[in-house]
Amino acid sequence: MVFQGSAVAISHTGKVRSNNQDSGYAGSNLFVVADGMGGHAGGDVASALAISRLQALDTAHASTRDAENDLRDAITEAAGDLIDMTRRRPELTGMGTTVDAILMVDDNAVIAHIGDSRIYLYREGVLTQITTDHTFVQRLVDSGRITPEEARYHPRRSVLMRVLGDQDPHPEIDTFIMQTQEGDRWLLCSDGLSGVVDEIHMQKVLDHGYAPGRTADLLLKQALDGGAPDNVTIVIADVGGQHPAFATAATVVGSAANPIGIEIPAARTARPGWLHTARQAANEPTHFEPAAEFLEELIEEDRRRAKRRRIAWFAGLVVVLIAIAGALFVAYEWTQTRYYVGADDDSVVIYQGIQQGIGPIALSHTYEDSNILLAELTEFQRANVEKTISARSLADAQAIVERLRKDAEGN
Repeated sequence: MVFQGSAVAISHTGKVRSNNQDSGYAGSNLFVVADGMGGHAGGDVASALAISRLQALDTAHASTRDAENDLRDAITEAAGDLIDMTRRRPELTGMGTTVDAILMVDDNAVIAHIGDSRIYLYREGVLTQITTDHTFVQRLVDSGRITPEEARYHPRRSVLMRVLGDQDPHPEIDTFIMQTQEGDRWLLCSDGLSGVVDEIHMQKVLDHGYAPGRTADLLLKQALDGGAPDNVTIVIADVGGQHPAFATAATVVGSAANPIGIEIPAARTARPGWLHTARQAANEPTHFEPAAEFLEELIEEDRRRAKRRRIAWFAGLVVVLIAIAGALFVAYEWTQTRYYVGADDDSVVIYQGIQQGIGPIALSHTYEDSNILLAELTEFQRANVEKTISARSLADAQAIVERLRKDAEGN
C-alpha cells in the first residue's frame, strides 16, 4: 500500500559553509537525510551517492521484513559505491556520509540509521528522539560520564563512531521497525538543526500544527537564527492528517539535487581526511571517524578533562568553604563586640555576645557575674533581666548593672 500523508524536504547551506554537503529526499514511501563529510567535494558526492542508491527503494513493499532487508542492502551497496569512487578519484579519499531513512510499509515505519543525523517522532504533542547518535560523546553519555547537556557543548561532539564511508564495505547499520498511526509526524534532520536547536524549541514549532512546509521553514529559521555553522537539512513526513497529500513526484534537495548528478568538481591537490586537524570551517569536514589508536587518545583526553573538571570543582568548593568560614569568623568576631545583661541561675550577669544562637550553638558567654541576686530585685526589674537588657557597649552594660545594684541595695 502506498503511504498516505504529506511531506516536505528542504536543505540550506547555513551561514558559515560555502557549499552544501547534505542531501535530502521525500518521496511516496521513502524519506532520507544524508549529511556528507570529507572536504569541499567529498561530502557532496558521498551524500548524493547515498540518496542515489536509496531512491530505487521508493516503492510499495510487500512486508516490513523485505523493506528492512532492502534498506540495509542499499546502504551497504552505497558504501561500495563510495569505495569504488575513491579508487577512481583518490583525492576524495576520506569521504563519508550519515544516513537516516524511513521506508513506510502499511502502518509501519522501517528505519535505518548510521551516524549523527537524527529521526524524531512527534506524536500526540510529545517529541521523541528515535535514533541514537553514533558519536563519541553519546558513548560518554551512555556510560554516565557526562550529561546530555554537557554533550551538546563537548569539544569532541562531532567525532563519529560509525559512518557510511569509503573504508568499510560492511558498515554497522541500526535498523528497526516502529508502528505508526494517524496524526504522527516524523522529522528527519542533519545535525545542522539538532546541533543548534534543542528539542524544547523544536517542539514549540511542532506544537503549532502547521503544514509540513511551513513547519520546516520555521525550524530552518531557528537554526539560522542560532548561527547555522553547518548545513541544515530537514525532511518532515506526516501520517494522514489534515494537510493535503503531497504530489507523487519525489523531492530531492541538497547536493543530490545538483542537476549534474554526482559529477565531481575538479580534482584538488590536497587530500581531505576525517582526521585532518587544521581544517577551515567553510570547506572542510565537520565529522571524524577515529581510528582505534585515535579513539584511545580521545578517551584519555576526556579522562584528563574530567580530572581537570573534578580538580576545578574541588578547588572551587574549597574556595567557597573558605569564604563561608571567613564570613562566619568575621560575623562571630562582630558578635563578641556586643554585650547585654541577663540572668544566670539566681544572679545578674553581663554577657559578651548576642542573645541569639545558631541551633544548639550559643553566640554569647558570661563576661562578668555581678553577684546581684535576682531575689533582691523588684518583680519588674527581675522580669526585664530575665528577658535580657541590650547594651550599646561594655561600659553601658556595667552602668546598667550598677543601677540595678543601687536599686537592690535601696530595697
